Amino acid sequence: MWKEYENPLEEFIEIYYLRGIAKGKLQDFSGAIVDFTKAIELNPGYVEAYFNRGVAKSYLENFDEAIEDYTKAIEINPNAVEAYYNRGLLKNGSKLYMEAISDFNKVIEIQPKAAIAYLSRGTVKFTLKDYRGANVDYTKAIEIDPKYLEAYCNRGLVKSELKDTKGAISDFTKTIEINPKYADGYFFRGNVKGDIKDYQGAINDFTKVLEINPKYVEAYYYRGLAKIKLGKKNNGCLDFSKAGELGYEEAYEAIKKNCR
Repeated sequence: MWKEYENPLEEFIEIYYLRGIAKGKLQDFSGAIVDFTKAIELNPGYVEAYFNRGVAKSYLENFDEAIEDYTKAIEINPNAVEAYYNRGLLKNGSKLYMEAISDFNKVIEIQPKAAIAYLSRGTVKFTLKDYRGANVDYTKAIEIDPKYLEAYCNRGLVKSELKDTKGAISDFTKTIEINPKYADGYFFRGNVKGDIKDYQGAINDFTKVLEINPKYVEAYYYRGLAKIKLGKKNNGCLDFSKAGELGYEEAYEAIKKNCR
């Protein structure tokens, strides 16, 4: 059955809104903005239209305008959790770090089990070199979602900064247990193993990275360094050469230093 509207204007508003959603799904973001704007003109209190217009503007990299739309959605509905979250992401991208943290705080206040908000807040804290604060947030995200791969990976990076190499290796290993094809988990674990002079272990991890993704250029470079440390000069230089071919500029300096 067709939905019946007491006020015909409501039907026009929803048509514009739904057409905007459809255009967004087709990646016609400019067209979507036109429709969401029309819906807002007819209903200035349409929270979802402001929110989705903000999303469309984000895709078009009109970040300041997107923030304005998310802010308007929040003014209309102070519990618009997705608007707080998206605005936090954009503020982080604009290096407005404390404002981003404030938005993620609000998400957590409204939805205390929002693991992604802890992850995102932790990422801002990591950028600010508040490693202990980031560690707390990533740990909370993992408590909420014990299979949250990104949280384990990010916590591993934090532990590396805190010189907790054993803990970092454990977290990167956990990412691999969750997804055995997660190349970054092997890569970061290989880097930590290199830091503690477990060069063969590092080589094994970088090799696994390249089995998963043969174009993971940094893995060639760092595997080359580990091979040089083990006295495998020829093999190490071959890895540097491959990294250089793939566009990794530092590889040429390594070749000059180690491969003459």
